[in-house]
Amino acid sequence: MSWINRVRNAVPFLAKKESTAETLWHKCPSCTEMIFIKEWEDNLSVCPRCDHHGRIGPSERFEQILDAGFILLPTPPVQEDPLKFRDSKRYPDRMKAARAQTGDQDALINARGAIDDVPLVMGVQNFAFMGGSMGMGVGAAFIQGVNEAIGHKCPYVIFTAAGGARMQEGILSLMQMPRSTVAIQKLHAAGLPYIVVLTDPTTGGVTASYAMLGDVQIAEPNALIGFAGQRVIESTIREKLPDGFQRAEYLLEHGMLDMVVHRSELRDTLARVIGYLAPRAAA
Repeated sequence: MSWINRVRNAVPFLAKKESTAETLWHKCPSCTEMIFIKEWEDNLSVCPRCDHHGRIGPSERFEQILDAGFILLPTPPVQEDPLKFRDSKRYPDRMKAARAQTGDQDALINARGAIDDVPLVMGVQNFAFMGGSMGMGVGAAFIQGVNEAIGHKCPYVIFTAAGGARMQEGILSLMQMPRSTVAIQKLHAAGLPYIVVLTDPTTGGVTASYAMLGDVQIAEPNALIGFAGQRVIESTIREKLPDGFQRAEYLLEHGMLDMVVHRSELRDTLARVIGYLAPRAAA
């Protein structure tokens, strides 16, 4: 009997028909250590060896942060493929593949729930859905989240993860930047907190708009955060950028973030911040 079969038979948490090398192990992309899937999931998708924070989707994020009983908000309908865009594949085909892969309608999903019984609306971008790119669907979902928060007089918390604007929608994707900015102004006019948690990676037009407009800016450790890529910047200014440039710790040191928080402490940190910013709701 091979060693992998011995391990497979000894592990009780997977059905035998599902117990393969792929379902038993996760390879950390940072330290390359092989980790049991159950250990990886129990540790909130954070490597127990090197503390690398893996990318997770909306369902995992909602489960980790919100109290039980949260309500997923329906994805707002938008016109699909308004430019009839086609590159190596048709845009509708890319959307269909992304939906089949993730189970989500678009790259931003909202839920209404609570943290320690304090109500809030929370949005999560899914990098697995076309790189979390911002198109009309993401813009509509962001506005939906803001309006839901205003309607229930509670904070809006968003977890960003994006490669930027969605090129298949051209100028229509770029228009989501001012739309989201105006929505945040409405939230502020209502006297409600807007809290941003930047996760790996947050770049491009998302960074240039709603990802950097929070009342409090939080990031996960070592998250890549920036607008243009490091190589583009270096080739433009013709200088070598410092180590760790565009990483969360560097941005915290230079005043672009308020705090860098480990995933295991995010829920308690958000509860504390919401308590400071919305004391009436917390009471």
